[in-house]
Amino acid sequence: MTSPVVVLIGPPGAGKSTVGALLAERLGVGYRDTDADVVATAGRPIAEIFIDQGEAHFRELERAAVRSALGEHPGVLALGGGAVLDEGTRALLTGLPVIFLDVELADAVKRVGLDAPRPLLAVNPRKQWRELMERRRPLYTEVARAVIPTAERTPGQVAEAILDALELRPAAGGAPQAAHREENA
Repeated sequence: MTSPVVVLIGPPGAGKSTVGALLAERLGVGYRDTDADVVATAGRPIAEIFIDQGEAHFRELERAAVRSALGEHPGVLALGGGAVLDEGTRALLTGLPVIFLDVELADAVKRVGLDAPRPLLAVNPRKQWRELMERRRPLYTEVARAVIPTAERTPGQVAEAILDALELRPAAGGAPQAAHREENA
């Protein structure tokens, strides 16, 4: 069993996909998104799963996708925004290099857009996003090894902050390794 070198969590609009792909490239590893895994498994967009089969069914698919990815993906892994709602998922994240990408509402709205097909933000997205964060923020911080604010940072700067927080640098051949710090004598 192998586990990811970095696991990204955070709300919609935090930049998990953009930063995750960039981070994977810098580390020379693969990138995987559990929302994409759910879509591939279900054969339909997440919004349709919510509408046709409900949130509970989506969360079951999400739990399975997260469990599978955590056990087999050695690269950068981005989890869907609500994955941390599941107690079992939070338990699986214990001890892993989890990064919470903390985004402000204004930035999230710009990135997500008000008409994007996000079922939990369909009606009054700003209010829904605030309420979503009130419920999820304690769960994000509970499992995170580090919290990286994204405000006024480019995706590249966020990726660098993650590398610094986890003391990761690409090794020869692209495999990530912990940075070694020399002590001054």
